Amino acid sequence: MSARQLLRLILVVQALAALGIGVAAIEIFGAGRWEAAALALGSVVLVRMLINANNFFMSARFASPTPPEYRLGPGACLRLFAEEFAASMLQSSWTMPRARACRRLHPGADVPPVLLLHGYGCNSGYWSHLMPLLDAARISHAAVDLEPLTADIDAYAPLVERAVDELCAASGSEKVVIVAHSMGGLVARAWMRACRQQGKAPRAARVITLGTPHHGTCLAAFGIGLNAAQMRRLKGRGQAELPECDWLRALAASEDAAARALVTSIYTHHDNIISPQTSSVLPGARNIAFGGVGHVALGRNRRVLAAVMREIDSARRGEQGPVNTADNMVK
Repeated sequence: MSARQLLRLILVVQALAALGIGVAAIEIFGAGRWEAAALALGSVVLVRMLINANNFFMSARFASPTPPEYRLGPGACLRLFAEEFAASMLQSSWTMPRARACRRLHPGADVPPVLLLHGYGCNSGYWSHLMPLLDAARISHAAVDLEPLTADIDAYAPLVERAVDELCAASGSEKVVIVAHSMGGLVARAWMRACRQQGKAPRAARVITLGTPHHGTCLAAFGIGLNAAQMRRLKGRGQAELPECDWLRALAASEDAAARALVTSIYTHHDNIISPQTSSVLPGARNIAFGGVGHVALGRNRRVLAAVMREIDSARRGEQGPVNTADNMVK
């Protein structure tokens, strides 16, 4: 089952649940039609909101210490939750159930084309806010669907290789910039490892990851599939830290300084899926920290998208920035 099919099924289940609640409100409690409709819709939204809140609660159990400059006041916390909830609802209920893998070409652009890789449980529809910015900047780009949904992360490498070859051929470029969210960042690194194992250099001008669990996330223990298992952090007896799993350690061991220098890791100290949040800090890469942004919202937050566009442009100029930078949240 694809992510698109799964999300459509979830929408059907939600609609049937809402219908049942509405009918019960009319037949049992004598509610009017508009009252029943409001109760039905409100119940579904409330459940979704509680699921979202639970993600923040679970991530807090394993969270890394939040630096003082990123700590949020009550108002900023509400904005963080509201943006993440809105992003989750929009993506899972509208954008991704309708999305298809796509490619858009802008001839004559002097920026390498961009390949978009989504995260776990998502599809190409995740990039609905970034693609208009790429179009406005006349940057060729393609978004792929990583399927099967629960496959081994290494199994996605051939799919990425085909997408890179096709995008380079169509755009006339020698390299691409990869922008990847969450698990997609690990897919990009696994693809680069596969290229090196085949004796060829990865055709990547830059790899920009958003909220990627480079050292695993404790919440992956609640996921299903081989890919979820490859993103887990395991607590060993007598260990103070939660080390990454064998697959993540092997991936890191396969990389040299040149491979890490290609990566820009953008992350948020308030990620509600990647926990500890500093799991996204990749030694040797360019790490850019944000505050006041949730995991799904990384793909639509204006400050984050502006940083992504700057990184894409810097790939055109061949620039390398400082290893660690920050974009502080104004409270």
